[in-house]
Amino acid sequence: MSPAPETTHGFVLRIRPLTDTSLVIHWLTSEHGRLATVAKGARRPSSPFAGKLDLAFECEFTFQRARRGDLHQLREVRLDKPHATLRTDYAYLTQVAYAIALIEQTTETDTPIPEIFELFAGFLNHLPRQIAQARNIYAFELKLLTLEGLEPGGSDSTLPLGALQLIEHLTRESWLNIANLKGQREDVSRVRKFLEAYLTQHWGRVARGRSAALDSSDLQTPMNRG
Repeated sequence: MSPAPETTHGFVLRIRPLTDTSLVIHWLTSEHGRLATVAKGARRPSSPFAGKLDLAFECEFTFQRARRGDLHQLREVRLDKPHATLRTDYAYLTQVAYAIALIEQTTETDTPIPEIFELFAGFLNHLPRQIAQARNIYAFELKLLTLEGLEPGGSDSTLPLGALQLIEHLTRESWLNIANLKGQREDVSRVRKFLEAYLTQHWGRVARGRSAALDSSDLQTPMNRG
């Protein structure tokens, strides 16, 4: 007997062709973590999936689990939020792509990760409210590290006080407060290099796309939380 279809809510992380007519859709969900589905016939113009599947689309979808393997069958999709503004700026897209690569590098499939789901949701909602800035990436990296129990400790760090304070604020503050956070150029540079080394130390390598995501504007003025 085939398993009963399941309905859940998620973000499209990645899309790739499977056949001339079908696509593989990678999702991030709160209930199931990351999972992959095949959308049969999705490349046909008349497909019921047409216009409903694209990077960072937020959807309610129904899928049927495979009897063997981890490629499940996509049955229905309802597009809830396309996050269309993210497609208006290449810098937004590079930051979203890097955040996705980081999630894929550091999480397992079919493992519930509601906190990371919420982090990604907050990140997507925050990005279009301002120009794309490198602070978004530093904050996402630090918040993800903290959720996975790898928060950098400041007591034994060789970083100066200004860089340590910047790391603390990026880790703790809401996305709204992070948008107004400022820092000395030299402290920002130290934070960038520190995080690159720290990510490599704990996760083996830096996820693809980090340099492109950080090419956007940076924190450049004296720290001021007012």
